[in-house]
Amino acid sequence: MDFDQIYLNANYSILTSKYKAKKLKKIPSILILSFLINLGSTLHSVAQIKEKSVLVLFENKGHHKPFTDRAVPWLQQLAKDSLWQMTFITDVNKLNSNYLKDFQLILQLDYVPYGWSDSAKAAFRNYIETGSGGWIGLHHAGLLGDFDGFKMWPWFADFLGGIQYRNYIPGFAAGTVNNENNTHPVMKGLPDTFTIHKEEWYTWDQSPRFRVQILASVDEHSYRPDSEIKMGDHPVIWTNGDAKSKNVYIFMGHDPALFDNPNFVRILMNAICWAISNS
Repeated sequence: MDFDQIYLNANYSILTSKYKAKKLKKIPSILILSFLINLGSTLHSVAQIKEKSVLVLFENKGHHKPFTDRAVPWLQQLAKDSLWQMTFITDVNKLNSNYLKDFQLILQLDYVPYGWSDSAKAAFRNYIETGSGGWIGLHHAGLLGDFDGFKMWPWFADFLGGIQYRNYIPGFAAGTVNNENNTHPVMKGLPDTFTIHKEEWYTWDQSPRFRVQILASVDEHSYRPDSEIKMGDHPVIWTNGDAKSKNVYIFMGHDPALFDNPNFVRILMNAICWAISNS
């Protein structure tokens, strides 16, 4: 199954589940047509990406649980549609090199980058540095600092562009995201700007722009409601080209309603299909 078919299946599944929930008899044809038209700008052709294995690290507690409760069934449907295998774990400390060798992609779904055992850190670092598979990190994967009695993981902070968490918008805000690289596979098919309607918008001690390739940034002047918690140049999606593994960090990932936002869904789908073709 090629990328276009996987993308269509996943979005069709989203449409059907959404409209079944509203007890409508059929999906409006204009919505199906919009997804079909969108396929004309899909990121690239992937001849064969079936029979891939994905490891999903996810949080099953705390204030990000509603997001993962929405994300996990979406990913399970994607696995079914694409003939991939997906393994979901909440204990990162079971990771070792032997365990990771069977996976073509690690999806760090709101899983924090601290509290990992030394053996799990070593296995993950080896996976990335040897290009054993792709990596996608969402939202909480960028919570880089000293938390819950654990020290920051310096290698991971360097991998994400040499940044450290500083603050966030606790009351949430809508924001306009600027697509800075519409030729990159992760951002193809996305408009030049789009709105994320509810996010807590982390700030870091510095912009990672000069260490990584920026794919998208948020316009802090667009925050509604406005907030004084800003960092100036504010990237929100990027990839580290120095790593052997295909990788992308996507800051958005708090509000479960993101799965009703076709632009977020497009980014996540693009990222998965790009990163999983790493090997």
